This record gives sequence, C-alpha cells and structure tokens, in this order.
Amino acid sequence: MIQIVKVKDYATLSKKAAMYIAAEIVQREKPVLGLATGSTPVGTYQVLREMYQEGKLDFTAVRSVNLDEYRGLAPEDSHSYRYFMNQELFHHVNIAKENTHVPDGSLSDAQEACESYERLIESLGGIHLQILGLGHDGHIGFNEPSDSFPAKTHCVQLTEETISANQRFFNSKDEVPREAYTMGIGTIMQAEKILLLVSGRDKAAILKKVLEGPVSPEVPASILQFHKNVILIADEDALSKCSSV
Repeated sequence: MIQIVKVKDYATLSKKAAMYIAAEIVQREKPVLGLATGSTPVGTYQVLREMYQEGKLDFTAVRSVNLDEYRGLAPEDSHSYRYFMNQELFHHVNIAKENTHVPDGSLSDAQEACESYERLIESLGGIHLQILGLGHDGHIGFNEPSDSFPAKTHCVQLTEETISANQRFFNSKDEVPREAYTMGIGTIMQAEKILLLVSGRDKAAILKKVLEGPVSPEVPASILQFHKNVILIADEDALSKCSSV
C-alpha cells in the first residue's frame, strides 16, 4: 500500500520528509534508519541538521545503514557515498561513527562485501524506516531494470543511463564507477516502513509507472505497490502525470 502525500515543491517535501524521520527517531528506543544518497534527500538532511542544531533532535540512539556504495571507492574518496553522508549529515549531528554503516566499496571480494552487509542489517534487527529516492528508469538503490527482483545485497553493473545521471558528481563520465554494492529489493522490502521521496517534472513519467503500471522488475520501484507501509512524498511536478492523485 502506497500512501501519497502531495506537496507544493521540493522545499516542502524536504521539511515533510524530515518530520517523518524525526518522529521515528523520537518514538523508537533504538531506531534503525535506512538512508539514501543522491540529490533528492539533500534537503531533508539539511532540515534534520537544523533540527539537531536547534536542540530539537538527538541522534545518540540512531543506527543507520545506507542503501549502496560504488565498488572500488575507498570511504575517504570524495565521490564515495560514505563521504557524501559524512558531509551531508553525519559530521553535523551527534551520531556515533560506529553506528553509521555504508557498504564498503574498497572490498574487492564482492560476495563477502554483500554477505557481510546482510549480516550487519540482521544484527541490528532490521530496518525500521527506509528512505528511498527514485531513478529516472525506476531504480531504487542501484537495483536497475532487470528480468527479476534481486533478493539480497549484491554487486550490480550500472546502466549507461545511471552512469550518465551520476556524471554530474564527477569530473567526467569516464570517472564514474561501473559497479556498485546495493541492498537488494528483498532487503528493502523487509523494512517496516518506507519513505519514498520524488521531486521534479523529469520524474513524472516514471512515477506514473511506479504507481499505476504493472509490478515488473523492468520498473524496480513498482514492487513497492506490494509493501504494507509505504509513504510517498512527492511534489506537484512529480505527480503531474498521475491520474490517481
């Protein structure tokens, strides 16, 4: 079931998303947050930082697990998702470093990197609230369009569309890694709650497929129709092609 929360614009989306995350932090004794990178959650993380700085939010008990990481990048690499999370959130709030987890892109043994991440999530008791963005091709995490839904954390070959979309974070397209470690669809679907954030008219066509089209691994995010508790926060532009809203 997908509950749709329609908002005016990206700024409102960011504030609304931060409120949902803050509620999870306040209400849980030891909240486990699944976090995402990319452009969409940046505003949300900014609002969370501000709430902490204003004394409205305490991250002491929070544990976090990130969706994915580029294979071949060390955590201190400025293009890694560990670095992104440090800059956008972790270094600005009182969350202990040992409570923050991102797949280790520097591990060359893909099987061990993926299996150890699954064990980690299990050791935390699973994810209470998973944050997701939406790729232009419908991917969530780095789960690209495919002929099946990957169950667990795995190593994925990135599509040309995803590589091109992420090129803006690198000096050139050639620098974008071609592989990544990512939570599988099954891992994501095991989260108690999912918060899907979608902004912009350029996401309108794919969001319509996610919400109104058939469930298919060719549109990975469409599987969210089968989750028991998904909250979609989307702005007017992103929802502009959806007939159900």
